[in-house]
Amino acid sequence: MTDSAHATQPHQIQPTTEEQQFKAPSPPPSPTFHPSRTLPDRFPSTTAYEMSTTATRQTLNPNSLACRRRRGGSLSAPFAGRLGGNQEFTVDRSDPQNEELLKKVPDAAPNLSLQESFDLRGFREAELWKAALIEFVGTLIFVWASAWNSLSPNTPPPLPSETSGPFGRSYFLGPLVAAPINAILLALLIFSFGAVSGAHMNPLITIGTFFARLTTFPRLVLYLAAQISAGALAGLLLRAAANTREFKVGGCYLFEDMGTPVTSAFTVEVVADLLLLVLAFGVGLDPRQREIFGPALGPIFVGLAVGSMALCTAFTLPAYGGAGMNPARCFGVFVGSRFPGWHWVHWVAPLVASIFHGMVYFLVPPGEPNRANAHKIGRVTPKTEPQEQEDGKESV
Repeated sequence: MTDSAHATQPHQIQPTTEEQQFKAPSPPPSPTFHPSRTLPDRFPSTTAYEMSTTATRQTLNPNSLACRRRRGGSLSAPFAGRLGGNQEFTVDRSDPQNEELLKKVPDAAPNLSLQESFDLRGFREAELWKAALIEFVGTLIFVWASAWNSLSPNTPPPLPSETSGPFGRSYFLGPLVAAPINAILLALLIFSFGAVSGAHMNPLITIGTFFARLTTFPRLVLYLAAQISAGALAGLLLRAAANTREFKVGGCYLFEDMGTPVTSAFTVEVVADLLLLVLAFGVGLDPRQREIFGPALGPIFVGLAVGSMALCTAFTLPAYGGAGMNPARCFGVFVGSRFPGWHWVHWVAPLVASIFHGMVYFLVPPGEPNRANAHKIGRVTPKTEPQEQEDGKESV
């Protein structure tokens, strides 16, 4: 029995020493499979910014130096009034971990109370002064560039023709070229300065966000001072570049003796300012838009809104350059040329429009986005519940 068993087994040849040296190494053993450690097919519907912010909050104090360095510097504090950000870069007011940050930066979260809005301790924050300095630089660039491409001799424009009206005149062709340029320029500047100061570069936006409870009073004062100073310096640079005081700029001129009264200019300015606030808040400051296009396209849409409103009001009334919609811009133009008697229009109209818009914003606040149907537009991935076990088998 034993001999027959040995006879049926094949003879195994033992490898020699040389064969053992050149033998290929055996593959490593396969790792043990753990179903509980596998990654889910779909991740929770959370944006990358939310995940990074949550991870940072779990490990670091939001006001610590290490946390600020991780956020990219000392000037990256959240700001509810950041134009184009759609309140993506804000903190949760109900989170106890943000209490220390909100004491220093109350407008890091929206819906400020009256006490938080007028908290004067913000004047002692160095970062707010630095943000105002960046606002000065951005306003200076925008006012000079947007006024320079619309500059023309200070002479009354021609009257509309009998056949084509204003469409064949220079005061129509000028805004037709300047409006797209300013729209692109503004969008690029918002991308450039938005992370530091919020990229208002316009007293209308700053006043509008203040009445909408997105900006504190200290930030309002510092930003207005920076914007007005930048506009004045830009006006002096315009005079130096043009080598004359006899010039006018689209959106900042009115010849009363040619049939357009100041009351008409004031009415147009109020309506245009209100429409611009509605558009800017709708595409650049509405938290519900985060799930549609987010902060990546917000600055572009804000630039398109400004360009559209400038072109909409530029050529309808004779001898009127259209709505300014930026008090700092027209203030700088008047510093470089001459102050007319109706220059108050560019300050009173934005204030009236901001108050009215703030009342509507208070009565009908935007609220938080609804994430239930956000996956239908491809912005986020829908949440999926783990598959139930069927027939006693684990789902993989």
